[in-house]
Amino acid sequence: MSKSKKKKTSTKSAPKTTSTSAKNRKPRKTFKQAFYEKREKIWAKKRARVRLHRSFRLSYREDYQRELQAPGLVQHAMTTLKIIFKNWKLFLPLLAMVVVLNTAFVGLMSEETYQTFQDSLKNSYSALNQGELGRVAEAGLLLISTITTGGLTRGMNEVQQVFAIIFVAITWLTTIYYLRHLLAGNNPKFRDGIYNALTPLISSLLIMALIFVHLIPVFIFIVTYSAAVQTGFLETPLYAFIYWLFSALLILLSAYLLPVSVTALVAVTVPGIYPVTALNATTDLMQGRRTKFIIRLVFAVIFLGVIWVIVMLPVMWLDLLLKSKIEWWANLRAPVASFFLQVMTTFTVIYATAYIYLFYRRMLDDPN
Repeated sequence: MSKSKKKKTSTKSAPKTTSTSAKNRKPRKTFKQAFYEKREKIWAKKRARVRLHRSFRLSYREDYQRELQAPGLVQHAMTTLKIIFKNWKLFLPLLAMVVVLNTAFVGLMSEETYQTFQDSLKNSYSALNQGELGRVAEAGLLLISTITTGGLTRGMNEVQQVFAIIFVAITWLTTIYYLRHLLAGNNPKFRDGIYNALTPLISSLLIMALIFVHLIPVFIFIVTYSAAVQTGFLETPLYAFIYWLFSALLILLSAYLLPVSVTALVAVTVPGIYPVTALNATTDLMQGRRTKFIIRLVFAVIFLGVIWVIVMLPVMWLDLLLKSKIEWWANLRAPVASFFLQVMTTFTVIYATAYIYLFYRRMLDDPN
């Protein structure tokens, strides 16, 4: 009897559990309900972001004016230089490693590129002696634009260009890793940066590809300008006016897009952040601050151009002197000067990375 009772109770208790689980089970949503809930979540995130001038309604200066407590141009440039030289035990091995890797896998600079740099530096030095600072700035812009637009990659095959891009990404990521830990009060070591800084390499390469896309209007301007000069299209005033108006729109488009993608290249180095999240964050961060960022970038280009003139002129003078005095030195096809150009190119990448990262941190720490 006891066994049968136990069986009965067990059989009776089973449907109770199923009935309670059925009561606790949530009703299944229809496709329409799930779609509307997901859409509300997406729009809630978008409404929380800073989105200015996204409609055809009239906007006022008070709506987009965002103050930024940042140091002056000269102070920012000198502070970046001071941090690099103060922590030379970190940045000097990085510079040496990248130069050796570039020399081994990419090669030294060609003789044609070296001659172009030599002529540019000569012209800038003569302008500096005559007190024409405008020509010095123009030479600085020419030098740095040659570096940043691939002037150093002439004569390289596809494999060498891929290696050059990878080495630039390594230099960028390692420099940011060092600066992040230095500003946090830590004492990073050289091997820590090499082993730990390359985690967001794929994300950084994706942002670099986006930067290339944002530079397409500038590339269109360069191609069309060379074609217009060769065909004499700009000799007609009306055509020249239309062309320069079109070119100004192209340059403004790139100038509007580039600050977000460049700062996203810094934000994507944060552990655990994805490229799209970094782009959204930097879009909000750069609202109302694009002009300030572009002005600082232009000043950094001029500042680096002056450094190039100061450093490379004695090297090229010494190279020309040795070529005129020693016969076998002239047959070396300028490997010493090309090596120094490689060193200065790597230093330019390190300095530009530190310069942009410090401004990015200033925007993050700003209370406005």
